[in-house]
Amino acid sequence: MTAITTSRVESIRPRWQAIVMVALIFWLSGSVILDLLVMPSLYVSGMMVSPDFAAAGNLMFWGFNRVELICSGLVATGLMVLSNSLGNFGKRSHTAILLSLVLLAIALIDTYGLTPHMSALGMQLNLFDAAAELPAGMNSLHQGYFFLEALKLAVGATLLGWCYQNQV
Repeated sequence: MTAITTSRVESIRPRWQAIVMVALIFWLSGSVILDLLVMPSLYVSGMMVSPDFAAAGNLMFWGFNRVELICSGLVATGLMVLSNSLGNFGKRSHTAILLSLVLLAIALIDTYGLTPHMSALGMQLNLFDAAAELPAGMNSLHQGYFFLEALKLAVGATLLGWCYQNQV
């Protein structure tokens, strides 16, 4: 590599590392706020048994899921750039790329699998009926969602730690 190319690569690395870290922090903190603050407060307030909750939840998660897709794309792209910027960027670059693709898969499953299915199950189509009980399949979907959230937080925290320690 020439001196110009080497200096350019050295200036790219901190930018992409910062982009990856900011995307992970924004995404993971948004998930924690949504899962540990917003949803429990809606449950305690009785909103979850309201007939309009499925529509409101669908709208809220539709927007958040799109933000998740953007963040997961930024993380995967950033880690690929970091991996290719100096050949082998770090000891864990291949593992980090695989973990970022796991995060992307989780975002895709949430966006195009779980959220639409949960919204469809929860929608009340008869406006004159009283609030109905949760459908039987909703509990298993919630369990799947929380499993994916726990996995996302664990993988995201691992990647964030590696980026912070410059070991990606």
